[in-house]
Order: sequence, then C-alpha cells, then structure tokens
Amino acid sequence: MTAVALDPAVSGPPRWAVRAAHAAALVTLPTGIWRLLLATGHTAGYTDAGYGAMGFTGWGAVYVVGLSVAGEALALLTLGLVRPWGEVLPRWIPLLGGRRVRPMAAVVPAGLAALALTVLWTPFLAWWALPHPHMTVLGQTLVGFLYLPLVAWGPLLGAVTVSYHRRRRAVRPELAGVAPS
Repeated sequence: MTAVALDPAVSGPPRWAVRAAHAAALVTLPTGIWRLLLATGHTAGYTDAGYGAMGFTGWGAVYVVGLSVAGEALALLTLGLVRPWGEVLPRWIPLLGGRRVRPMAAVVPAGLAALALTVLWTPFLAWWALPHPHMTVLGQTLVGFLYLPLVAWGPLLGAVTVSYHRRRRAVRPELAGVAPS
C-alpha cells in the first residue's frame, strides 16, 4: 500500500482553531489531576467521612484514574482536527495507516461528542448553588473552579469541528481531479 499525501488543495486550519483545539485538550487537566489526588489517598476537598463514603480506594481508585486518563485521551483527539493525522492516518496504525480520513468519519463523531459534552458539563455552572454536604467549604469552592473549564470543552470541540468540516468540504477530491481513496 502506498502512503497518501496530504491534499495541498485543503488549506491549513486557522490560528483560532489550532488554539481552540489546544484549549480543548487542556480543559480536562484540572479535574484529572484532582481525581489523581483522590486516587492516591488525598481527601482533596472532601471531609474524611465524605471521602470514605465515595469509595476512592481499591477499584474506586482504578476507576478515577481510568476516568482521568480516558478524559484526557479523548480531549487530545481534538488535536486531530487541526493536525495532519486528522487528514491522513499515521502509518503505524495497523491496517489503516497511510489512508486518507474521510471527513464525515471525523466530523460526525466529533459533532456528536461536542453536543454530548455541552449537555453533560453545562449544568456544572450551577455547582455553587447546590449543597455538597460531603465536602469542606474550601473544597467545594476549589472543586467548582476545577470543573468550570469542562463547561468550555463541548463548545471548543464544536467550533474546531466546524472549522475542520469547512476546510475539508471546501475542496472535494472528485472536483480537484484527484481520485478518491
């Protein structure tokens, strides 16, 4: 199989989209680090009784570490919408490496994820209006600020997805005289 080069007719991403993609990849870090603290035995804003009730030991610790790693890995996928590997898969990927990414194969999942993330995290804007009896007052405030960046994750992903779609749709292979792969 021969490698497929990037399509020179497709323009590069705008600077704002690159910045938004990097921001989307970073918004999960504060909560991820907080969860890692919980997994290592720090109460991290919970009262001792609240920490015990949440079950952050044993399999609970594995769960929160996995949640942190998975969240960051998914957030990093946003970079594919502004990097070359979002247009042509890296050669090291078994069976698919070197093939061109069909735009809708990236746009549809990214668009659905943007919608889901927006629905999931927007309610956290009301964090401070709700009681959190298992947390200290300082802990409740800090955790609210740690989760606040996640509210931007969905809209950032949505904006980068729209940019990717516009760039990739602008030049269709069959119109540019290039045989589709």
